[in-house]
Amino acid sequence: MAYRLGVDIGGTFTDIALIDEATGQIYTGKVSSTPQDPSGGFMEAVQRLLAKQQVAAQDVAYIVHGTTVATNAIIEGKVAPTGFITTEGFRDMLEIARQIRPTLYDLQFEKPRPLVPRHRCFGVPERLDASGAELTPLDESVLRQVAGKLRDEGVESIAVCFLHAYANPTHERRAGEIIAEVFPEAVVSLSAEVAPEFREYLRASTTVINSCIRPVVARYLQRIEDRLA
Repeated sequence: MAYRLGVDIGGTFTDIALIDEATGQIYTGKVSSTPQDPSGGFMEAVQRLLAKQQVAAQDVAYIVHGTTVATNAIIEGKVAPTGFITTEGFRDMLEIARQIRPTLYDLQFEKPRPLVPRHRCFGVPERLDASGAELTPLDESVLRQVAGKLRDEGVESIAVCFLHAYANPTHERRAGEIIAEVFPEAVVSLSAEVAPEFREYLRASTTVINSCIRPVVARYLQRIEDRLA
């Protein structure tokens, strides 16, 4: 027989559901979550329910998992150290953001800190127009220097967001290739792949979030995979 498992981790409890694909029967369970290591609650829920229903692990064909690991990492500031590379002259894109703020007339309002500090943000010579036509070629030598600096800085991931890359991803893709040569250990996110839409700040911030949480989520999923093996 084949079964499907669904595991959802909340702040207090971890809920689990087991479905018998042959009969449609659903079995459920609940255990306390383990915030210090969410994979602990995940495994406890799985082991308890499988044992209770006398189902062998090898009979589980599919697992669906819902978790707030990525969200919590962002809220708590426990993201992977990340670098940001953009078009020359737009290094402060993440700092400037947009003029939308919750208290428009509060002179004491403090903007949230960007996920990437300014000293890990770099601009490189390159430029496309809004149609995607090249105005300035990508300066590969400068990009190599920047990739080396970020490597020496100890970042785990790098977000790349060039102006108008949604219209022509050529420069970003080449940047990804160069970073892989200089810094092969880095996890690279390209805005043209993550959010290929106009308006550079929204595209950049989305790509940065993707970069910041990818190593965190990857480590978490690896722990689960190791414990399931």
